Amino acid sequence: MEQRDVVRGGYEEIATAYDEYRETETPPALDDGIGADCFASLADGSRVLDAGCGAGRPVLERLDRVHESVGLDIATSQLELAREHVPAADLVLGDLARLPFADDAFDALCSFYAIIHVPKEEHERVLSEFHRVLRPGGDLLVSMGAIEGWEGRNDDWLDTGTAMEWSYFGPAKSREIVETAGFEIVDERLPEVESDGFSVFWGRA
Repeated sequence: MEQRDVVRGGYEEIATAYDEYRETETPPALDDGIGADCFASLADGSRVLDAGCGAGRPVLERLDRVHESVGLDIATSQLELAREHVPAADLVLGDLARLPFADDAFDALCSFYAIIHVPKEEHERVLSEFHRVLRPGGDLLVSMGAIEGWEGRNDDWLDTGTAMEWSYFGPAKSREIVETAGFEIVDERLPEVESDGFSVFWGRA
């Protein structure tokens, strides 16, 4: 089974468990530092895409308070939960590597814990798609590789008995991919040890 199918199937199966996990496990870059600075730079009412929104918590919920928010995810069951949590948001089923949006459609785009599930040979395509749908000068906030690149599988993710797969480069290669796609790096949060989690980049188209 291809990685994309494992990821889609996994998120379909564990929608409720993952929603509960995300309710308590907030991305560390969201509320302070780089995330707070990026979101503070956006004008109220900006059109913002959460690419890989899952069940909508916590990222899409927070965007929707002050912006015209759109959530995209690969799993239908995740979007069904997102509809409950963020009823005013536009929700779209789709793939990060083939975004179903027109060029220059968004003022900003964020993507937490999603690119890491895409086969790493497609990361350049994903970032190019992100750049395509952002208006000139639009802001990007993404989490990518951890302290070292890795590809692997967990057959009992979140103790659910469900398989999940990951694929990502380390911080240096991830940063290169962001820049090659056409983004200027405004700020970054890079892991210093494995427990620091994933790299976060704030870029501008």
